[in-house]
Amino acid sequence: MHPETLAVHAGQKSDPVTGAIAAPIYLSTTFERSADGTFPSGYEYSRDDNPNRRNLETCLAALEGGAEAITFASGMAAITAVIESLPDDLPKRLVLPDDIYFGVRSLLNETDVGRRFEWEVVDMTDLQAVRAACAKPTGLVWIETPSNPLVKIVDIAAIAQLAREGGAVSAVDNTWATPLLTRPFEFGADLVVHSLTKYIGGHSDVMIGAVVSRESGPQNLALRAIQKHKGSVPSPLDCWLALRGIQSLAPRMQVHCGNAMEVARFLSQHPAVSVVHYPGLPTHPGFAVASKQMKSFGGMLSFEVAGARKEAMAVAGALRLIARATSLGGTHSLIEHRASVEGPQTKAPEGLLRMSIGLENALDLISDLDQALGQISNRR
Repeated sequence: MHPETLAVHAGQKSDPVTGAIAAPIYLSTTFERSADGTFPSGYEYSRDDNPNRRNLETCLAALEGGAEAITFASGMAAITAVIESLPDDLPKRLVLPDDIYFGVRSLLNETDVGRRFEWEVVDMTDLQAVRAACAKPTGLVWIETPSNPLVKIVDIAAIAQLAREGGAVSAVDNTWATPLLTRPFEFGADLVVHSLTKYIGGHSDVMIGAVVSRESGPQNLALRAIQKHKGSVPSPLDCWLALRGIQSLAPRMQVHCGNAMEVARFLSQHPAVSVVHYPGLPTHPGFAVASKQMKSFGGMLSFEVAGARKEAMAVAGALRLIARATSLGGTHSLIEHRASVEGPQTKAPEGLLRMSIGLENALDLISDLDQALGQISNRR
């Protein structure tokens, strides 16, 4: 079936007891044994498995075209599990993109994970730099595309091949693209990671993450053990909300992408904007690669206000409709000044504002941006 159909039907059969089309939320932490001590329902304890979690994992695996999905309490828990589950026979060394979600850098710099692994940061739009990094003993090559917050586009097929040649595992953070826009397994990736909190949940009301594997193997067992024994499991309600969000993912992504394209075109022509980072613009350095591996160009963009921090903060402060808030992928359009969020270690330019384009009418978003940018233009 097509992804749009899988989003509605995979893992989402009617309730066998009542016939309810919307599955119930199974809040029970424990499940009854039969007289002979077995578990005829297939469930024993909710940390081990739960009907809502199983339904969600079935759907995610089908959407990505993978063998198995394993869900976690957050996207960061999923990322941590990928790193910690690397097979023992692989080097404890990571190759990471220079433009990467700030939470990953914080994980390595501020927790024991960074003390147990080495890592090298490279510009993954430069395949020669990636090749040189992968020539050293490497366990994991991490791919983020589109990247956060500079919206760089990485050639998944090329980098997955370089990782494979070096004996490393390749993992793709597919949060911004979702399986409706990019399916990394089709380009040779080994693992796909999602913060389901974002587009898949879709309503800014659930925190949950997932890892999907292309094939079954030892790392899957390790991921499942981390999920179970380290207790990093999503609640039944979180799983239910994420699965509900998936059902509307396809039409939502159409609106997110369409709105983002209109906003990007507007911003690219505004005199108070120096740069627009959106892969749907032909001027974007990754336009050709994005056209090859994405069905559409996504709902995320960033732009740099002419000037620097003061001017960017003033634009964000003057907005009336677009909310100043962290996160992305929900119904509301959000904007934030990433440099001030990330602090001294940020890689974001001081004039950069990141936007998650929501489901509002694009003309209303453009009008709000126009009046905010106009105030800055009038002061100059």
